[in-house]
Amino acid sequence: MYINYSDIPGFQNLFLDYIYEYENVANFFPKNFRNTEEFPAHFAKLENRDSQLRNDVAGIVEKQHSGEKLSRQTELNIRLLKEKNTIAIITGQQVGIFGGPLYTFYKTITTIKLAQQLQEKFVDYNFVPIFWLETEDHDFEEIAKISALRNDGKLLEINYDDGYPLEDNRGSIGKLKFNSSISETVEKFLETLPKTDYKNDVASIIKNCYKEGAYIKDSFKSLLRYFFDENGLIIFDPHDVEVKKLLKPIFKNEITNFRTHTAKAVEVSAELEETYHAQVKVKPINLFMNDETGRYLIEPVENEYRLRTKRKRISHESIMHLLETSPEKFSPNVLLRPICQDYLFATGAYVGGPSEISYFAQVNPLYQYFDVEPPFLFPRASVTLLGKNIKNTLQKLDVDLTDIFIEDKLLKHKIVENKSEFNVALLFDNAETDIQLIFDRIKEQIFGIDKTLIDAAANSEKRVLQTIGNLKSKAEKADERKHDTVIKQIDKVRNILYPNNTLQERVVNFSYFTNKYGIDIIKWLFNQIIINKFEHQIIEI
Repeated sequence: MYINYSDIPGFQNLFLDYIYEYENVANFFPKNFRNTEEFPAHFAKLENRDSQLRNDVAGIVEKQHSGEKLSRQTELNIRLLKEKNTIAIITGQQVGIFGGPLYTFYKTITTIKLAQQLQEKFVDYNFVPIFWLETEDHDFEEIAKISALRNDGKLLEINYDDGYPLEDNRGSIGKLKFNSSISETVEKFLETLPKTDYKNDVASIIKNCYKEGAYIKDSFKSLLRYFFDENGLIIFDPHDVEVKKLLKPIFKNEITNFRTHTAKAVEVSAELEETYHAQVKVKPINLFMNDETGRYLIEPVENEYRLRTKRKRISHESIMHLLETSPEKFSPNVLLRPICQDYLFATGAYVGGPSEISYFAQVNPLYQYFDVEPPFLFPRASVTLLGKNIKNTLQKLDVDLTDIFIEDKLLKHKIVENKSEFNVALLFDNAETDIQLIFDRIKEQIFGIDKTLIDAAANSEKRVLQTIGNLKSKAEKADERKHDTVIKQIDKVRNILYPNNTLQERVVNFSYFTNKYGIDIIKWLFNQIIINKFEHQIIEI
């Protein structure tokens, strides 16, 4: 079963038009992902990239994977990076604890399957799937929390606490290690999983990946490697001194020409705001710099620079010298990161979610200033997993799956009305209509007696209707209490299918389903997910 994105709340018009009405947004997106006839021309351009850069990147990737036990397919893909006809299919994500929400897996699966499909269609090229770890990011609060579904269907947010205030600037996530409290976090998380035949397997995977002394990024990488190594997935870490050396031309260009870049980004953002929305707030300079206290955005001050929240100024000469001698201190922001990615790799396509595709509308015009070819943007698969017990509950309650996406209060009223002996809302609506008719007749009659009584009659009508409204509210709540079991059932269903009024894939972790159905469900899902439908897929388990 598939649901059109436009029938689900929360999807922005920019993304919807990109998916369904490309001609409306062609000015913002130079490449149409549906038009496969345009792919060969893009691939041919990528073949002409600098061979030394290609070899340098391949060498870094090989080094990052050294010492790891890899599948033959992954080893082959790493070797293929040196070939001029090798095209990268890339996705990326923050290194959220325990893998983050399910969409991390869906992005990965989409990337691997897209590489496989392109390999079948364009046999003169090699297509390798790459996962770009967002290790430069410094949003610790975002990656340190995970939502868990308890056995009673209620959501519980679990946080890894490293002992420092959340608001502290810790610098890039890539340099952080787990301390001893990760063991407590793991145990607390595993406690939310009910006892099943598969719980020990799930616990073993999580405990092997997430332990004291491990880098946060390596734990995330290990989890991805466990599930997707056999598919040849290359996992790339940009938080690497050698990577930063290669990115020096991009960083220097941004510092030297930031006014031109910002002017273009502001111009495009203004155009977007006229019809759609600008996903990212434009900054003067798209670079961060790390010092001993954290990671800070670089800001221009007259003809000099400073780090945000810092007073000390840095001259142009000094910052250019730092870029040359210590490039590892610098990292791109959200608008420059894709350009860094596609400078390093021959990127045929980037697999992204709705928000990522939206911000590419602001990124695309900047590629020209760096002489980098923008990739095709391929929407990731979007999936809701529907267990048999949840499906049966929906049928029992006479609720369509699409009803889950309506407002919680409206859904409950609809269900209670279907189960009630009489329609409470209709009863009181009719009563209000009758009262209004009665007062209309009273006002009509007394108008001929004394015109001053009209206001008194109107006030009396208002008080009576208010009393009826209060009684209606009490009657609806009483009816809901009468159907308390039904209300609890729909609460549990919504927490699984549409938790916190958002899609399951954005909240629920993979462990909920692997604990229930076994580790191999990820392989099964890999085969079930259809990446070319471009609608929200409902997969029955």
